[in-house]
Amino acid sequence: MAEPEESLEIVNEKGEVLGVARRSEIHGDPSLMHRVVHVLVFDEEGRLLLQKRSLSKDVAPGRWDTSVGGHVGVGEELSLSAMREMEEELGVSGREIEFLYSYVHSNPYETELVSTYRCVYSGDIRHNAEEIDEVRYWSLEEIKEAMGKGILSDNFEDEFRTFSDRHTPRR
Repeated sequence: MAEPEESLEIVNEKGEVLGVARRSEIHGDPSLMHRVVHVLVFDEEGRLLLQKRSLSKDVAPGRWDTSVGGHVGVGEELSLSAMREMEEELGVSGREIEFLYSYVHSNPYETELVSTYRCVYSGDIRHNAEEIDEVRYWSLEEIKEAMGKGILSDNFEDEFRTFSDRHTPRR
């Protein structure tokens, strides 16, 4: 039996819920903004973990992306969503996360209200092989060098510009 399709909340720029729709209705219609969480996972040296998205993904297949990213469940609290996604994608749990900022990311495919968190972690990572082909830590200079070359997802490039404008990573 097939799993039921994921439902997502449609929100405004303040995060106020306007309704609920199926993922397939929201993706492909950038007029329907939905909530997502990102977690930027840094190691002790200040390098940022990126994930290489599976070729089977409908958004940015085969591109390097934010450490952790996922949809917020209907009625789910943002930090709990971020911790759930960290465990689902990287096998990392019980770590402290710090809220950094929110911003709107939009492209011809979708519009997201992104809430970004930060975590410092240097332990074992057991990435979800169905969603992620590879993970590795990148220096911020390596990321800057890869920008605009089709290596990174447009979502992550937007995230990195936002992060760079607002924060200097702490070690």
